[in-house]
Amino acid sequence: MWDLWLQRTKPVVPVIVINDLDDAVPMAQALVDGGVHLLEVTLRTEHGLEAIRDIRANVPEAIVGVGTVTSTQQFHDALKVGAEFVVTPGFTASLLQCAQEWGGPFLPGVATTSEVMQVREAGFSRMKFFPAAAAGGRDMLRSIGGPLGDVSFCPTGGIGAETYGDYLELNNVFAVGGSWLTPEKLMSARNWQGIKDIADAVRS
Repeated sequence: MWDLWLQRTKPVVPVIVINDLDDAVPMAQALVDGGVHLLEVTLRTEHGLEAIRDIRANVPEAIVGVGTVTSTQQFHDALKVGAEFVVTPGFTASLLQCAQEWGGPFLPGVATTSEVMQVREAGFSRMKFFPAAAAGGRDMLRSIGGPLGDVSFCPTGGIGAETYGDYLELNNVFAVGGSWLTPEKLMSARNWQGIKDIADAVRS
């Protein structure tokens, strides 16, 4: 599924925090208009689930997933409102089992080689590398790529407009995530053109 989606969009995943539910749809439309279709709406605020539902209903070009999932209850709640992919900052046995039973696109968070091996053993070959910068950044991903070349990553955490391109140059990186695509300053000002301009600037 990821490969099909990436044919439609730029290889970045905005990590979105919704503080005002009214912002969800225009923000998503701005990103899509700029060529960014994979949207990770986090559960860091009370509006996350409703935002996913609203975006799915009003921005059909968006591919809407849920992020910051830390429990199986959150996992199920997100699927009920239409989340198309699930991202977790780490993983537990219960979350891996939940994802296996669901069978949809899932990005479990990993930060070490041992964690990558555990997740791969559970049947997943795409993962979120988090927190990317603090966990070793590009050097760590390049090192993991030697013994674990069948795994690919979406690094997130400490990555910005100046550095995301360096990550995309790695063979084992299929996309890069980050909050720089929807900065709080532009969100609070409801500067949707500014967010579209950021998305427009992302390389394809």
